[in-house]
Amino acid sequence: MALNLEQKKAIVAEVAEVAGSAFSAIAAEYRGLGVDEMTALRKQARDNGVYLRVVKNTLARRAVEGTDFECMQEGLTGPLLLAFSQEDPGSAARVIKDFAKENDLLEVKLVSISGQMLDPSEIGTLAKMPTYDEAVSMLMAVMKAPVEKLARTMNEVPGKLVRTVAAVKDAKEAA
Repeated sequence: MALNLEQKKAIVAEVAEVAGSAFSAIAAEYRGLGVDEMTALRKQARDNGVYLRVVKNTLARRAVEGTDFECMQEGLTGPLLLAFSQEDPGSAARVIKDFAKENDLLEVKLVSISGQMLDPSEIGTLAKMPTYDEAVSMLMAVMKAPVEKLARTMNEVPGKLVRTVAAVKDAKEAA
């Protein structure tokens, strides 16, 4: 079904808006995937805060123009789906990587984060990036460690004094 000019403008505007606020983007070739598989991928993406869309390459090139993902324009060839991480940088990579494990037909072509193109083989590295909650947890653990160590050290001083006094008492009783 052919799109009229207004529909094309709406698609470009929608994808451009998502691309403008996304953390990372992945383009993958979906040739050979069935409707059931694509539906499962879309559901998995929706559940993980990933915007997933199949867009004509000419419209996708216009949509990413002026965003951090402008570096992807040259590689937008063939039947591609675009996945944009909206909640954390690694969410799209996790969804695509997990789905590609089960479906060999989904092939990652382009990976971009913060205006830089990564090799498609580095999708695993991007997928391992922590979520927002994990990153906050790690930061809090790092910030809490010195305070805990100080508390343990301060608690150790009276304990050591008690053990020393007990040792002196035992020594005097033995003598």
